[in-house]
Amino acid sequence: MRLPNAGGRTWLKVLGAVVGLVLSVLLLSTAFFKWNLSGAGDLLIPRFPLRQFIADLPGHLVWLVPFMLLQASLVPLRAVQWQATLRKPIPFKERYHLVGIGVFVHNALPGKLGEVTRAFLLARTQHVPFIRGLGSVGVCKLMEFACLMLLVALSFLGPFGMTMAHFQGQLKVAISLCIGLVALVVLLAHWAAPLGRWLHKRHSLPRVESFLSHVGEGLGTARSFKGMAKVFFFSIFPVSASALAYGLALHGIGIPGGLFAGAVVLGAISLGQALPGVPAGMGIYYFVTSWAARSLGASPEAAAAFATLTHLGTVLSQVSVGALSVHHSKLRIRDLRKGGRLANAAAHHVAHEAVEPAPP
Repeated sequence: MRLPNAGGRTWLKVLGAVVGLVLSVLLLSTAFFKWNLSGAGDLLIPRFPLRQFIADLPGHLVWLVPFMLLQASLVPLRAVQWQATLRKPIPFKERYHLVGIGVFVHNALPGKLGEVTRAFLLARTQHVPFIRGLGSVGVCKLMEFACLMLLVALSFLGPFGMTMAHFQGQLKVAISLCIGLVALVVLLAHWAAPLGRWLHKRHSLPRVESFLSHVGEGLGTARSFKGMAKVFFFSIFPVSASALAYGLALHGIGIPGGLFAGAVVLGAISLGQALPGVPAGMGIYYFVTSWAARSLGASPEAAAAFATLTHLGTVLSQVSVGALSVHHSKLRIRDLRKGGRLANAAAHHVAHEAVEPAPP
């Protein structure tokens, strides 16, 4: 009975990988080609001469180096931010390496499960329940999203105010989503633990009771305005560093006032890659960044260079920093290559926690 199930899962994984690869290639190609679906002429029309594009790439090193340094700085900045959502004091060195391993998994392995890996390793090394750790990471990401939406809204006051006016509808949807998520997190932070205690008194659903208790603890920062404000303050630094990196890149490809538009591109990337586990992440990145750069006035060639080099710069900088943390923690790449199976291991860890009494 087990072999057919295992075989079925294998085929589903293979099918998902193939579909993800095809979709990613299709989306990536839009940075370099136009798709002619009218039926007349070539199916793919180059946006620019590819040979000249490759020859011009070294000229972008002047902005690529500071871009990579700013992207690498996200690891220590997020390590500082993380403590604001953790009840248990964790040494900065440990937080730094856990964040570094997370960005390594996010950028070097499929599935975009770096944040899950970060929380899972926190549970294994610091004895913080997985759900609590994941909740603390979720609050960090939510406050980064809120900070980013504020920066995007402020970009309407910059030199691209007229251009940004075309995206008012999308911005309103994004801000509404942000407000809704913040409200949901605040409600969970306040009511998850009391609901768990109510279930405990009724002696029913012990796993749900433990899950709710850990969720309440993980989102504990969201119970007070002071706690949320503290996390928001520490979220300003990683968001600003990343927005500045993309702003420098836009300025480097010749967009006047591009420094003010980095948050716009970062917001588009964040919304485009919001769901973890999507197998076409790289294709979505190229599609979103090249489209955003062209919308802001870049030539097709410059937009493709922007997408290509920011992607390579982000991956190289964060994978390099993360690889040092992987080496320091004596983790084997073979273990991290389990990718999605880390989430399964975490689920088993949660199930084990669920049969134990929840802490007061």
